Amino acid sequence: MPEYFISQLQHQLTRPLPGRQAQQIAMPGLSYGRHCGPAPRTARQAAVVVMLMHRDGQWSIPLTKRPLAIKHHGGQISLPGGRIETGESTVEAALREFEEELGVRPVAPELCGELSPLYVYASDNLVHPVVMACQHPAEPWVPDRVEVDVVIDLPLQTLCDSSRWNAQTIRRPIVRERQQCGELTFRGPGLNYGEHWIWGATGMILAELASCLTVES
Repeated sequence: MPEYFISQLQHQLTRPLPGRQAQQIAMPGLSYGRHCGPAPRTARQAAVVVMLMHRDGQWSIPLTKRPLAIKHHGGQISLPGGRIETGESTVEAALREFEEELGVRPVAPELCGELSPLYVYASDNLVHPVVMACQHPAEPWVPDRVEVDVVIDLPLQTLCDSSRWNAQTIRRPIVRERQQCGELTFRGPGLNYGEHWIWGATGMILAELASCLTVES
């Protein structure tokens, strides 16, 4: 595993983070700046992990596509993560959620640092993104089907390709009393990877990481 890349990223993440300046490339049109906080005192504390995985000379990041039936962000692409339990650190919570969602324990994960906390208005979570690096496990993913529909391995090269970042029209159903009563249409900037569209909070977190990697390169 290229230790130089890890050490350089660790160094970059100790410096002042680009935060909102980098996140704007993926900020949804209807967010009205709500992701920028400050978060309510009652917001749930959550952690996600950007796990840089190395295999065959390449880096990739595992993402999960959530089932359509799930309560929050159904059908969207997310980073592994969830609520920080009592007594847990952000790193402990991120690693626990990674293993629970993907069914595989990371191989000797190494902490690189953290990105800017992000308030997710729709689910009332203050999300702490943890960046780690490890060897890609030999065994296949065994995703939790309640939380994960598909596991997507996003190449780091794709993340850092500026031509992949653009905007699409997003259509979201308006549901009242469990009945769809309309549709909300807005422009959603994000990252295009094959048939996948990575936007919202996940896109904003990855946009900040891409900015840090671009500065480092």
